[in-house]
Amino acid sequence: MPGDDLTRLRIAITAFFALDGFVFAGWVVRIPAIKEQTNASTGALGLALLGVSAGAVITMTLTGRLCRRFGSHPMTVVCAILLSLGVALPPLTHSALTLGLVLVVFGAAYGGLNVAFNSAAVDLVAALRRPVMPTFHAAFSLGGMVGAGLGGLVAGSLSPTRHLLGLTMTGLLVTAVAGRTLLRQEPPLPQDRVRPRDRAPHRPAARTRGLVTVFGLIALCTAYGEGALADWGALHLEQDLDAHPAVAAAGYSCFALAMTVGRLSGTTLLERLGRVRTVVAGGATAAVGMLLGSLAPTAWAALLGFAVTGIGLANLFPVAVERAGARAGPGGVAVASTFGYGGMLLGPPAIGFMADWYSLPVALTSVAVLAAVASAIGYGARGATAGHQ
Repeated sequence: MPGDDLTRLRIAITAFFALDGFVFAGWVVRIPAIKEQTNASTGALGLALLGVSAGAVITMTLTGRLCRRFGSHPMTVVCAILLSLGVALPPLTHSALTLGLVLVVFGAAYGGLNVAFNSAAVDLVAALRRPVMPTFHAAFSLGGMVGAGLGGLVAGSLSPTRHLLGLTMTGLLVTAVAGRTLLRQEPPLPQDRVRPRDRAPHRPAARTRGLVTVFGLIALCTAYGEGALADWGALHLEQDLDAHPAVAAAGYSCFALAMTVGRLSGTTLLERLGRVRTVVAGGATAAVGMLLGSLAPTAWAALLGFAVTGIGLANLFPVAVERAGARAGPGGVAVASTFGYGGMLLGPPAIGFMADWYSLPVALTSVAVLAAVASAIGYGARGATAGHQ
């Protein structure tokens, strides 16, 4: 495939990653308004929000099979359309039950899109023969930061219905423009590889399944930390370190910004260090950063720890998903993504239980422990993690 075509594909896939982060963040910042609209209690809202998780987890495995059957490019476009339409549904609900049901639809589209565009990105990485996977995930992070920031700005002037309908229109517009490129071009694969849907279906070898599970565990360890900091970082700063609410609110922002910067520099890092050393060093860096973030005596030192953690974790998930996809195609991406999403779901409640048993600072050290585990797994599976640079 000519270089210009690969460049256009890279831009189009990057646009879908950014769109995913933008739409999801836009929805998240309107959750308080949706709670008020539906008159849901905190517990009922929590159950309704599980609809996103349920829909995503159920759809991820199915999408891997559909990508093998129909191709990752068409599936990316279809899931992006469904996500754009689905984000407009929550403001139309007036009870926790109906909210939960529409969030299953929204979560299904979200999970499906994550598997589809990661599968498309894996094919492009193989064709480019450069470890550019982190740049796609950086686009997701940037999209999320823009979506959250814009959502915060318009929250006081636009109703949730108008705001989320605006996200729908934006999503459909981006899909119409970027989707044309994906639908016109087949996934670019090296000549020595067969397109997944042209290959006879077969059950992956036990070794391949084991390696994909290993990459999934790395993704889980990474996402656990992201979920934990998103839900508990601000409370730790305010409750345990007496930080001003504005400073406490900056905790996750420091982490997210550092993760974005780490991903933007991820390709250069991978080219210089290779995948194994990037994963090992990243996990170790995150472990040290989170020990500082959870046990530091001052809020500013904790913020520094959160930022170091973000830089350390930044490239672990992209490498895990890319390696799983290279080993087992869309099915591997689905498994690694499901593990990762499971880790993001596991983090907040696990931290909560441990905080009840011990304390929140001690509970947050579990993020450091799992980062160290990811580092150890990356080193232990170094033959498979290295892959082709």
